[in-house]
Amino acid sequence: MNKVTIKNTDLEIAPINFGGNVLGWTLDEKASFEILDKFTDAGFNFIDTADTYSWWVNGTGGQSEEIIGKWLKSRGNKNHVVIATKVGSETKEHGFDISKKYILKSADESLQRLGVDYIDLYYTHFDDNVTPVEETLSAYDELIKAGKIRYIAASNLSPARLTQSFEVAEKSGLPKYVALQPHYNLVERHTFETDYAALVEQYNLSVFPYWSLAAGFLTGKYRSEEDFDKTVRGGSVKKYFDDRGKSILKSLDTVARKHDAKQATVALAWLLANPLVTAPIVSATSESQLQTLFAAPKLKLDAEDLAILNAASK
Repeated sequence: MNKVTIKNTDLEIAPINFGGNVLGWTLDEKASFEILDKFTDAGFNFIDTADTYSWWVNGTGGQSEEIIGKWLKSRGNKNHVVIATKVGSETKEHGFDISKKYILKSADESLQRLGVDYIDLYYTHFDDNVTPVEETLSAYDELIKAGKIRYIAASNLSPARLTQSFEVAEKSGLPKYVALQPHYNLVERHTFETDYAALVEQYNLSVFPYWSLAAGFLTGKYRSEEDFDKTVRGGSVKKYFDDRGKSILKSLDTVARKHDAKQATVALAWLLANPLVTAPIVSATSESQLQTLFAAPKLKLDAEDLAILNAASK
């Protein structure tokens, strides 16, 4: 497995990032351990979670970090995996919050649930749009100096606030974000490509797209109106089932047939073919889904494949 280094860090990762939102939600603890074992046994080592996963189940979240913490402890493998978690999301109890007070408290709680001494990559999960950028970055500065986090990254920040974060960090000697976690996939291209790609290049950021498979739409399992009623996420992806969405599925079918691959593997390989993308974030709840992810870094799409996929999804 060829590892890549997250830019501006010494963190080496395999190019698929496991999405931990399913741990403690659609996977119980035992099933979570099995999936994490299989993921790491295959040579992958990058796990993404958040302090609030899965707050939609219990109101507050924390289950995903707790499961990862128990798994790390039972396997004794913290030194072999890179753990990313996040701060700032809303729950049923509170709104978005990236104040210094909240970040310092949340980081300690995440460390406790994960059972680790430090977090490799710590994200601003959502912006509250009120806390001054200096305050947020100074909280991270304090955590880095205390050895509690190693590097910081950003998700769901507006281009303006992201830019401001770099300007302030430069001016005040505060930590800089090393990565961006955007919503980006074959059906959701516009925002990343229009608003963020230039910033990623300007600030030399690694990119870890979330919802890489559009919540399952790009696996090709939704082929009729009825299919959307059969799954937990069906309702949320039905919006993609328009003429463009159907054309994207057709293009995935064409390329998948050519390479004897799964549609999801092709959709991930399309992301990995973008030089700006470092590692797509993707969840799996079964052995067969994991195999689909594992195949993506090995699948090299040619110019013709990319042209077919880009034409359908433009």
